[in-house]
Amino acid sequence: MRITGYRTLTTSQEWGRPVGDANGVFADGVTAVPIVLVETDEGITGVGLGPHGDIENIFAALHGEDPRAVTSLYDRMLRQTFKAGHAGSVFGTIGALDTALWDIKAQAAGQPLWRLLGGRDRRVPAYASGLDIGLGDDELVAAYEDYARHGLRAAKLKGGLDIERDRDRLHLVRDVLTDAAHGQRPGLMLDVNEAWTRKQAVRHVCELERTLDLVWIEEPVRRWDAEGLAAVGQGIRASVATGENLTGLEQYRPLLAAAAVDVVQAAAVWGVTHFLRVSALAHAFDLPVSPIGNSPVGLLHAATSVPNHLVSELQDLHAPVGISLDLHVSDGAFVLGDSPGLGVTVAEEKIRPPHRRLQAPAADGPNVRPERAGRRLLAVADHAHATARPHATVRPGAPAHTHDGASPAVRP
Repeated sequence: MRITGYRTLTTSQEWGRPVGDANGVFADGVTAVPIVLVETDEGITGVGLGPHGDIENIFAALHGEDPRAVTSLYDRMLRQTFKAGHAGSVFGTIGALDTALWDIKAQAAGQPLWRLLGGRDRRVPAYASGLDIGLGDDELVAAYEDYARHGLRAAKLKGGLDIERDRDRLHLVRDVLTDAAHGQRPGLMLDVNEAWTRKQAVRHVCELERTLDLVWIEEPVRRWDAEGLAAVGQGIRASVATGENLTGLEQYRPLLAAAAVDVVQAAAVWGVTHFLRVSALAHAFDLPVSPIGNSPVGLLHAATSVPNHLVSELQDLHAPVGISLDLHVSDGAFVLGDSPGLGVTVAEEKIRPPHRRLQAPAADGPNVRPERAGRRLLAVADHAHATARPHATVRPGAPAHTHDGASPAVRP
């Protein structure tokens, strides 16, 4: 079997409500979902959900290769980007291609990926994560009541801009999940997306811990600040979770060496091989791992095979437009199906016609770090709407790109 080409598409996730974090809000709840399709000479196509950045250059490491040599090809892609580096969207492109290769390998073997990787149990424990900082109280309660109906008993809220507001919102969600579980205490987490300094983090979390029991605080300070993360961990009761924005094992090593992280995270967009390696590294330090992402399909399969998986993030209960997944959510867990590969089906005819036009990137918004992050003296007033953006940043239905060994006519 040989890799013959690739195509790229972009669809959208339609949340039906505002979504965002301390850095801003997508007011209409429409976010972009890029897709990479890898083709072979045996008619098997692999699907990867992730960026397309520098894909022409990265794909050169794969063209003509046997896709089943996945981990070797992963290292080959890393070498392909040696000079420029493999951070950011480039690492995401490597991850998307890697996930597509694992999909091909499992399809060729006639097995679901979770089985191929050595998983025994198809159930993957989940927690609710609503990207909910833009929601009012009634909307927040309604969203987590929906999660509770699917058996979720742990939740992660977005916050970090107002201690009192964070406390009130955490109490609301705690009550929703407690009622749904007939009095059983839920697990609560808070994600502030690198919004604080070390002292702000300790002060904020300690204040919350006067009335709440937090499982973890996520990304309290900058992702690379090993000393700061360790200081936060020593000053609070909750665990410190981080890692979703780290790209490569070399970025995890200083944090683990400094005992700066209690729950090791990895984003779905970085790929299956990266997650497996991060999990092995964390396991050597007796630390749990927790995948991050709205459609962490590849990482859900991989999570079944690692001994230190704790819980996986469940954001939207619905798949992106034009995507169907062979899994469902029941009794607080993702339940993976038996379809060979990832169990992801792409209905391209539903993606190519523009579903909704999304505006060009702006100078501020949910994916742009605010100028005053870490330097706010007072709580942020009306933070749900102050940095809201009406649309996401790319247009669903953009023409697919192809690769047949030569450069595409249009750069992805």
